[in-house]
Formats: sequence, structure tokens, C-alpha cells
Amino acid sequence: MDRAPVTHCVPSTARRCNASTKMLPSALAHVDHLAAHGQRLAIFLDYDGTLTPIVARPELAELSDSTREVLRELARYLPVAILSGRDLNDLCERVRIDNIVYAGSHGFDISGPSGLHKQVVPEFVPILDAAEKELQRELAGISGALLERKRFSIAAHYRNVKEGEVSKIERAVNEVATRYPKLRKIDNKKVYELQPDVDWNKGKAVIWLLERLNWPEAFSIYIGDDLTDEDAFRAVRQSGVGIIVSEQPQSTAARYALKNSAEVERFLHELVARLPGSRKSVIGVRRDQRS
Repeated sequence: MDRAPVTHCVPSTARRCNASTKMLPSALAHVDHLAAHGQRLAIFLDYDGTLTPIVARPELAELSDSTREVLRELARYLPVAILSGRDLNDLCERVRIDNIVYAGSHGFDISGPSGLHKQVVPEFVPILDAAEKELQRELAGISGALLERKRFSIAAHYRNVKEGEVSKIERAVNEVATRYPKLRKIDNKKVYELQPDVDWNKGKAVIWLLERLNWPEAFSIYIGDDLTDEDAFRAVRQSGVGIIVSEQPQSTAARYALKNSAEVERFLHELVARLPGSRKSVIGVRRDQRS
């Protein structure tokens, strides 16, 4: 089995480690091995940059019909959960599949079939409300800055901000975080976020779901592209694998890699086609995906 050197990152979700990097093996080359776990598999996925390409503005990240189709088919056979930094309601509206688990705000807000529901720290909402108002004032004069409120986090996007102005956004977020010590700042791709400073992240959410939904024997596959996904990669390492979505070598706790969201969709197609009893004629890999 190909296993890349595992790098440990501390503190959680702060940054990827400055350790030696290498290109990980492609998950597409190991789909037979992963599919051999059959009905023991549990699938966890990020949304932006994983199921959809990275786009200029969050509202433009639409799930393709073909990706929705393969997710729906996969959920007929296996537990499927999508964990995202997006607000829970936004995530549910974009995916629109009934029988899967959704975790918004980086796992702080969870919903699923049969009445599954968990909000980790609802008492933090008033604190986030106050911090959001201050950030709105701080960022008002910065062209291209986008402030996005989720129920349990505040995201300051700078993808469309001039390079010389980005430091102003980080400084504003740092200052607000200092005034609200119960919040912590996390760095993601082209976005700074404030979230409750408690012992919870995507990895904790994965572990909670495995226990709460009685999946203790599951072999977990977690697919994600962002810094916040590193906690989940580490969480599944003992009884599963992490798959990072990246075209560049990364220091990561993931074992395999996929280049982009198109390869993620192809991987899911190939995985479901190998599951016992799956409708291969409906969901089989298209000829153009193999080229």
C-alpha cells in the first residue's frame, strides 16, 4: 500500500505545515483497493473546491447535475456526509439530496435523516452577531472585500481584493478577534474566518457522526481541498484515508490526491460502479472521463 509520510500540524487548522512535500499517489489508481471495503465504506466530502470548482464569489459555486447524480447513487449504498464552511441552509439548498448528512459552518451545525441535528455552541450566535457588525464597518472601504455570515462563523473573503489591500483585511479580522477572545481566526483559501474558539472542527464532527450514526466499523474516505479539512484527514487516518484535492504537492495528512473537482466526480463514479449491486449501467464511467 502506498502511504505518504504523515505530517502533524499544530495548532489545528492554522496552516499547513512547512515540511517537505511530495506529490501523493492518485486516488484514481487505488479505487479498486478502496472499493474492496464495500458496505463498510463511509464517504465524507467538502463542497467548495472539492465537489465544485473554486469560483470568484461563493454564490457562483453550483453543483453540477452529474455530480449530484453520482452522490445520490452513492447514498443508495453507503453513508454520505458533506462538511462545508458554508452555512447549513445554503449547503442543503445547493446539494438537494435528502438521504445524506450535512454539516455547515465547518461542522458546527449538523443535520441529517431521521431527525439528526446538532448545533455545537448556539450560545455563541450573539457574540458572532456583534463581531459581524464591527467587521462590516472595518471592511466597508476595501474594494472587492466580501463579508459572508454563516450561523457559526464569519468569513472575510479577499479573492477579489488587490494584493496590496489584503493586509488591511487581515489586520481588521485580527483586531476584531482580539476584541472578542471567545472567537478564533482561521486561515483558508483566500478567506479569513472567525469562529467559536472551542474544541471542535471538521475532524471532531466526523468522529461524532461515526459514533452518533453507529458507523464505528466504517472505513472512512474523506475528500477535501482546504486547510480546515486537515483535521478530518487526521481523524480518519486510523480507520480510513484522506484524499486531498490539489494539483500541487502539499504537506498534508491525506494519503491520496485528486487534481480537481472533475477528478473527484470521476473517482465517485468509479467507486460506485464497483460497489456490489450498484446500477453500473446508469452510473458507469463515461468514455470521455477515461481519456
